[in-house]
Amino acid sequence: MKKDNILLDKSFAFAIRVVKLYKYLCDDKKEYILSKQLLRSGTSIGANINEAQDAQSTNDFISKLSISLKESRESKYWIELLKETDYLTIKEANNILEDLVEIIKLLVSIIKTTKENNAKK
Repeated sequence: MKKDNILLDKSFAFAIRVVKLYKYLCDDKKEYILSKQLLRSGTSIGANINEAQDAQSTNDFISKLSISLKESRESKYWIELLKETDYLTIKEANNILEDLVEIIKLLVSIIKTTKENNAKK
């Protein structure tokens, strides 16, 4: 039986939200540049987390999750910029930011714990 991976699940759900947000921004708001940046960084989070599942080493695992963390922070920047430029309402932005903050907290915790455990070896 496959064990649930909350980080994989949350990052995949976030990627789906980002794709739908991208479509909305392009179709309804006619915004193509910032939304494309968000699409790239927001979908990269889960892709790197998924890639980390088959990491060749602990350092490779940490590296992939660290890339995901960077992409998460970049996505946060784009969402906040879209909010401040009135492409997203405060409610829309805060809603998706809540999900992103959860992912960031999970990534920070996993990276920190993995580094600590790796240092003990």
